[in-house]
Amino acid sequence: MGVEEGPKQTYAVRLTERSAALAREERRFALLSHLRLAVAAAFVVLAAFAFRRNISGWWLLAPIAGFVVLVRIHERIARFRDRCARAVAFYRRGLARIEDRWAGDGASGERFRDPTHPYAADLDLFGDGSLFQLLTTARTPMGEETLATWLLSAADRATIEPRQSAIAELREKPDLREDAATLGESERAEIRVEKVAAWAEQPPILHGSGLRWLAAAVAVSCLATAMAWGLSGDPLPFFATLIVGAAISFRLRTRIDGIVAAVEIATHDLRLIADLLARLEREEFRGGRLRQIVAAFRSEHRQASRAIARLVTLAGLAEHRHNLFVQALDPAILYTVQVSYAIESWRRRYGAGVRGWLDALADFEALSSLATYSYEHPQDPFPQIVDDGARFAGEELGHPLIAQTACIRNSVALEEKARVLLVSGSNMSGKSTLLRVVGVNAVLALAGAPVRAKTLTLSALQVGACMRVLDSLQQGTSHFFAEITRLRALVDLAAQRPMLFLLDELLHGTNSSDRNAGAEGLIRGLLQRGAIGLVTTHDLTLTALAGEFGAAVRNVHFQDRLEGGKMSFDYRLREGVVTRSNGVELMRAIGLLR
Repeated sequence: MGVEEGPKQTYAVRLTERSAALAREERRFALLSHLRLAVAAAFVVLAAFAFRRNISGWWLLAPIAGFVVLVRIHERIARFRDRCARAVAFYRRGLARIEDRWAGDGASGERFRDPTHPYAADLDLFGDGSLFQLLTTARTPMGEETLATWLLSAADRATIEPRQSAIAELREKPDLREDAATLGESERAEIRVEKVAAWAEQPPILHGSGLRWLAAAVAVSCLATAMAWGLSGDPLPFFATLIVGAAISFRLRTRIDGIVAAVEIATHDLRLIADLLARLEREEFRGGRLRQIVAAFRSEHRQASRAIARLVTLAGLAEHRHNLFVQALDPAILYTVQVSYAIESWRRRYGAGVRGWLDALADFEALSSLATYSYEHPQDPFPQIVDDGARFAGEELGHPLIAQTACIRNSVALEEKARVLLVSGSNMSGKSTLLRVVGVNAVLALAGAPVRAKTLTLSALQVGACMRVLDSLQQGTSHFFAEITRLRALVDLAAQRPMLFLLDELLHGTNSSDRNAGAEGLIRGLLQRGAIGLVTTHDLTLTALAGEFGAAVRNVHFQDRLEGGKMSFDYRLREGVVTRSNGVELMRAIGLLR
């Protein structure tokens, strides 16, 4: 499938192919199910004949062997069928994103909500229909956490540019991104980096190799003396060896119980991680950032995928201790002791590398999410990141959460001369949306992602917004107090690094005199700290502030018109102060006033 076909065409073709493959595997799965029933029925019939001595009992081996083979084939078909189903879902979701009907589908990132964050709630970063839900394709919580962190904290130029290169390279690897979305036996791995890494980094509980080799020797001796007992009839050597094994198990029982219990918890869903690591280890990358990620997975002496797969195997062996057959043999072969020593050996050899492997995989998932977005929106360019002070210059900016067919684009330039735009306009004319357009594109740019714009040039800014401040009955704070508290926090942040501030209907919880004085003081303080930004208002008295600051503050506005009793808006940003208000006309239109 060529990228030149366009993402929508490519996805549609692949969806058709994967859907056909899924239907084929469903038919094969059903056929194998019927064959297994037929073989089971054949076994019953042959068993009945054998019981009556009409045929030899050896005939039963044929259906048994056939059933075992069919089970293995059935399992492989089931895994491939599930992978085809995940591929179908992957391309369906991709088409939904391209066609702007994705909202409500996928991880919402609700757990990353933080009402104290300087812009997350104001810019709809998390929740249904959020920026995070549009972007993420991660299959692990750690990948989601990394993507959320990138959206919540602006990176510097030295970090952003390698991310852009990595995203651009991954964008051209649709097969890799499909594999990353479909590998494994589960849709999602509920794995927590801290829990797994903390377990892997713990000091060994079992020390020394003497008891390990003694336990192995006892297991071999038990098997040998059991055979000798059967041949000679003397049980004493077997029971003597059994007593030695019991003594070893008794001495280690507390530590062994802790080891096997911990590994079962820590290794939950690691099979998917092993499959993803193995796929990445096979891929060749050009860019430095992606090559660093893969280098974290493989070295001359070890490969992360093999190490994790080995740990998954050991965890499975530890789980088998609950099997009645294993429990019966455990006193003789010291099964749990052997597995525990193997787990401890694994942890000594690989434990220190686990955190780095998982962090690198999380980085890949975040990059892959942004690469998928870039592939699906080829018209969205990467922004240019500059070092010169506070700057934001965007041409034809749009909002990625608004359907492209309904998105009206505007240009915004905040640079050395015009550092603040004072946006006036009537209700519903587009003022708040403009703030979110600027803010969301800044967040995307500073995470390393493409932006919804024709061009965007900006410096590494701290975004700060005051748009959705709420009062709190539990905390006993009014809306006005909550607003000025947020504004105080933004001023403090602006002192630490250049800020892009987005202030909606500034200080509307107080009288006009206090509002004017407060707005003037706030803007002056932010400008003194090197900040740039936008302030919206429908109070035209605030537009006089432009005269207080000269060229540093510029008035712009949105217009509206009343036609046939209905308000209409073109959402186009214009120079100057708005010349009309729609409040009274709106109240008349709904019959509130005459």
